[in-house]
Amino acid sequence: MVKRYYGGVISATQAVANASSATGFFNVTQQTQAVQAGIWPLSLPPPPPENTAAWFGGGSTPSSVTTVNRITFATDTATASVRGPLSVARQGLAAVGNTTDGWFGGGLLLSPFSILSRVDRITYATDTATASVRGPLSSAIFNLAAVGNTTDGWFGGGNGPVSTVQRITYATDTDTASVRGPLSSARYALAAAGNTTNGWFGGGKPGPVSTVDRISYATDTATASVRGPLSAATYLLAAAGNTTAGWFGGGYTPNYPNSITSTVNRITYATDTATASVRGPLSLARKGLAAAGNTTDGWFGGGIVASFFSTVDRITYATDTATASVRGPLSSTRGYFAAAGGVQ
Repeated sequence: MVKRYYGGVISATQAVANASSATGFFNVTQQTQAVQAGIWPLSLPPPPPENTAAWFGGGSTPSSVTTVNRITFATDTATASVRGPLSVARQGLAAVGNTTDGWFGGGLLLSPFSILSRVDRITYATDTATASVRGPLSSAIFNLAAVGNTTDGWFGGGNGPVSTVQRITYATDTDTASVRGPLSSARYALAAAGNTTNGWFGGGKPGPVSTVDRISYATDTATASVRGPLSAATYLLAAAGNTTAGWFGGGYTPNYPNSITSTVNRITYATDTATASVRGPLSLARKGLAAAGNTTDGWFGGGIVASFFSTVDRITYATDTATASVRGPLSSTRGYFAAAGGVQ
């Protein structure tokens, strides 16, 4: 004798489901009930890999340099290791990356004086090699900022000043970067942080300004939308962030009693029309620094006051009202450089 099940399916196999597998035959009602009970195996995409390191490249000592340092987050009390250099010495550049590569674009070479459109790519798995030259930015520019996601990087602003935003598509990075919708105003010496869908560009000169613009990647031909400002007008600052917030630290704030600041502002993306909130400061005030991070922490390195620093500070996002903790230094003192995070 056979057993008849829902839907007219004839089987002697009992339908069984758990969180890892389902055997037998199920009708829609049975499947729905199993999902609601949390015993239906769901195929979810794996979470993206967590950044494990940051690459700090280029800068001024005050001479322009090609130096690239790598900070390994798990051992960040050690001095940053020297990796393969950039293809040309420069300062005032910007950087963005994904889990496998970092793109360092634009910049200024002091001697002989030259403003660059060059883009270098550091492949993290082979980072002892000299960075490879890719397609250029659409124009030569320095003192710009960059932010991106897993597929593209957006480079915005720069000396001129300009409001231009350029997009590098990583899969076709031998092409010249494409011009997208502009920032809301022309400015340079700004900083940027973002998540998978949007990028926030804050501060800058002339002014300076406290303006924060948001670029929505899916509609990046539109002019960037103005959001809530930083707590003070600042330029030559740096930024790092995760999926929910961005931390903008350091820089030059002329209206403060001490113009060079250690202030850290946090922009919470979900409420980005509000003024950025002041969090715990960096360990020391400085401008011309660089930053990169992962989902839990941000590393702010280098910079200048009267002289250049090799200091690296770590902001732990979950306890960001505390003063940033000093970690192992860069391999040398420098400022006006750029950083990108990824997987070592």
